[in-house]
Amino acid sequence: MSEDQDPDSKTQEPTEKKVRDALEKGNIPVSKEASVLASMVALLLVLSFVAVDKAQGLVHFLKWFLDNPGEISFVSAAEPVQLMSAVSLELVWFLGPIVALLIFFGLASSFMQNTPRLVLDRIEPKLNKISIKKGLGRLFSVNGAMEFVKSLFKLVTVVVVAALVLKSQQAVAFTAMYNDPSQLPQLILSVAMTLLSGICVATIFLVGFDLVLARFQWRKNLRMSHQELKDEFKQAEGDPLVKARLRSLARDRARKRMMSSVQDAAVVIANPTHFAVALQYERDGDQAPRVVAKGQDLVALKIKELAYIHDVPVIEDRQLARSLYAAVEIDQSIPEEYYRAVAEIISYVYLKR
Repeated sequence: MSEDQDPDSKTQEPTEKKVRDALEKGNIPVSKEASVLASMVALLLVLSFVAVDKAQGLVHFLKWFLDNPGEISFVSAAEPVQLMSAVSLELVWFLGPIVALLIFFGLASSFMQNTPRLVLDRIEPKLNKISIKKGLGRLFSVNGAMEFVKSLFKLVTVVVVAALVLKSQQAVAFTAMYNDPSQLPQLILSVAMTLLSGICVATIFLVGFDLVLARFQWRKNLRMSHQELKDEFKQAEGDPLVKARLRSLARDRARKRMMSSVQDAAVVIANPTHFAVALQYERDGDQAPRVVAKGQDLVALKIKELAYIHDVPVIEDRQLARSLYAAVEIDQSIPEEYYRAVAEIISYVYLKR
């Protein structure tokens, strides 16, 4: 399908195959706001349960490090490296759980929206991704406008929540200057947690709206035109012209096999022009005569012609030929009700030989 096709022509809901192909290619509905909310929740948990203890340990280490510089002496060139390794280890011990928690919540927000898939095509570099024209088109499209509205909503939410929180903590902030300075970090942490909690609550509504909008827009982008439905049906079921051609070839091959069996027949029962049935019979066997070829009109004439060429007896019996043609398929034995009539003809043929 051409990329320039009018989007208004896509009025049909996507088929299961269209949806399945989109998912396999990594085209999945994703809410970016869910990842943002997950990161803020992780940060809130960090401030509540991790940051206090970890920060105290880091502060004690740095306090000793900065308050006692005279106790640090470097005798060899390896000691400064060891000192920096110790400081780096303390920083990793402080930041490691925080980063791990943020990564875990970010991945969890994605996995909860869709089943994880490895799609290498999504990470392949594509030149059209750096096209200025297409970039401006995406920026000023409907999706770009929606992203701008969501970003504006988040900005307004942060400003409003921050103003309300700071206003509620105004008295506490003024009295903090008269308190012990060691209590200041705890005050800042409390205000930050209150601010972050308010932002998380406000963002929940945005995430709910964005999840619904993302799935609606995804289904809308997957809509198909009538021509696409026809093309997919042809691809799934096969082109009717090709299938008809294959059926024709199969009939031709079956007819050739059938005609080649006429030379091995014991007798051909026919009426003058319309029907012909070739029967094969093994005189020493215990099976009933079997139909190896049958035909009508031109095919019947061809069967009789081959019978004459290969010296196969042709017996004219209008009623029996018509009945056998209608009742018995190729490679099937004749029913019992035709035993007597066929036996008389075969006996006549053998006696004549």
